[in-house]
Amino acid sequence: MTRKIADIRRDYEGGQLDESATPDEPMALFDEWLTLALEAEGDDGNAMTLATADSQGRPHARIVLLKGIDDQGLVFYTNYHSHKGSELANVPHAALVFWWPSLSRQVRVEGRVEQVAPEESDAYFATRPRGSQLGAWVATQSVVIPDRTWLEEREQRFEHAYEGQEISRPIHWGGYRVVPDMIEFWQGQPSRLHDRIRYERRDGSWHRFRLAP
Repeated sequence: MTRKIADIRRDYEGGQLDESATPDEPMALFDEWLTLALEAEGDDGNAMTLATADSQGRPHARIVLLKGIDDQGLVFYTNYHSHKGSELANVPHAALVFWWPSLSRQVRVEGRVEQVAPEESDAYFATRPRGSQLGAWVATQSVVIPDRTWLEEREQRFEHAYEGQEISRPIHWGGYRVVPDMIEFWQGQPSRLHDRIRYERRDGSWHRFRLAP
């Protein structure tokens, strides 16, 4: 390594985030920030870190893609038999982090997790490219495999099996919805005096307050 990590610094700068100018509920602000992030970050604007915990309380994190927002929460899709699927089956709570460097913005989300309705997963699956639909059948996600050749041969078998046919959604693949009880908005500012506005849901209502940097 040619650079000294301790010397890498960035002075953040962005518009002020004032709690008096934020909405009473966080999803409207999240939608506004996401719209700007998709313009600024392109196809990476909906990337988010998903953190789960196993039955022993050990955390696990990975990048996934946000694929839906509704009044109930934020939706992503995956293999239910994957490591994250197994973890969510045992501990149905998760944390999300969005990082948009060009905007000096971060959003943290925490909440319980539920599977979306099968009809919702079916509708989304039907919009995926055919190769991605096949991939949902091919990839036995998180399972140890011998080599790349095994995967390519399995792909060929499924391509042959579905030749000339529509590809149905595997029952082991579908959506999860993170139903938030906490959303925190972070706006980078000079001298590390960042703006942090946190929303918490208590007794069915949202409450917001400012946190120290």
